Amino acid sequence: MLAIGLMSGTSLDGIDAALIETDGERAARLVAFRGEPYSDQARAQLAAATQLALGFQRPRASPPIVAAADLITRTHTLAVQKLLRDAGVTAGEVDAIGFHGQTVAHRPDRGWTWQIGDGQTLADVTGITTVGDFRSADVAAGGQGAPLLPVYHAARAAAFGDVVAVLNLGGVANITLVADGAPLAAFDTGPANGLIDSWMEQEAGERFDRDGATAAAGRVDESVLGAMLDHPFFDAPYPKSLDRSDFTIQPARGLSLADGAATLTAFTAASVAVALRLLPRAPRRLLVGGGGRLNPTLMRMIAEQTGLPAEPVDVLGWNGDSLEAEGFAFMAVRTLRGLPISFPGTTGAPRPLCGGTVFRPRLR
Repeated sequence: MLAIGLMSGTSLDGIDAALIETDGERAARLVAFRGEPYSDQARAQLAAATQLALGFQRPRASPPIVAAADLITRTHTLAVQKLLRDAGVTAGEVDAIGFHGQTVAHRPDRGWTWQIGDGQTLADVTGITTVGDFRSADVAAGGQGAPLLPVYHAARAAAFGDVVAVLNLGGVANITLVADGAPLAAFDTGPANGLIDSWMEQEAGERFDRDGATAAAGRVDESVLGAMLDHPFFDAPYPKSLDRSDFTIQPARGLSLADGAATLTAFTAASVAVALRLLPRAPRRLLVGGGGRLNPTLMRMIAEQTGLPAEPVDVLGWNGDSLEAEGFAFMAVRTLRGLPISFPGTTGAPRPLCGGTVFRPRLR
């Protein structure tokens, strides 16, 4: 089947759109990929909606969030149309869209997770069957609703026949252990780029620490690092998940720009090392996808903390930028085929669950 996956992460940098050919089980081939950045105005609007949503006890409509949901739907529709144009593929040739939407709050401890965006409108405008709302069924069944990428990580890494960990460094980091014949094990490890980006934005007016240069020029404050690692999340058994807002840059306040960046980068690396110790088996390889793999300072610190070379997934011929979007295309196909996307060892679901809501184009 041909499927498009759409991912807009908590970093609010833009939309990743991937077209893959897949059977929803083991086979997956990337056909085309496109990154569509958000404007500064769109980023500000989505950030404001997220801040508002975090204050709610449960999801509810409010004008700023409704407007942000409309923005998400419109921008994702355009991303699909541009991807089809780039690939030279018609909408009629595509079997499904996997539409993650935009997470504005993730609160499985309160029994809900909230991704905005209108899957029915996306299906109607594109004419392509759309699968959205991937996380809610898992949370309703008692799971964490995250991470969901492990089923795709396992499909891509199965060919190695070895014990491999796949680490995704987005706004939040998550890790998947793939071991032949063993149940999947996966969980969020802690912040990835989220705190580093927030620090650079608030302290320097920059979107992120380009090439990890600011962190490389600083010194890690070990007392701040130790205090940040003294958090109950790191001692909790997996499965477990986070909202990006669960950790803040507040402990680094008072440090210089470079020292704060170094300390927060070291925090991400140290949290990955803690996570590896929780896994039921020690991986022999650590494969890294997501934007964080482009930060050499972070990758160096992860290697130092874990004792494993941090290998960008690109060395395998994978596209480290498109991996998450590919995963939601893959999951859309699994949903249409009635196959599970979350598991007891990945989200804490009571059994393997087939999530996602299917929106079929309405005739006009």
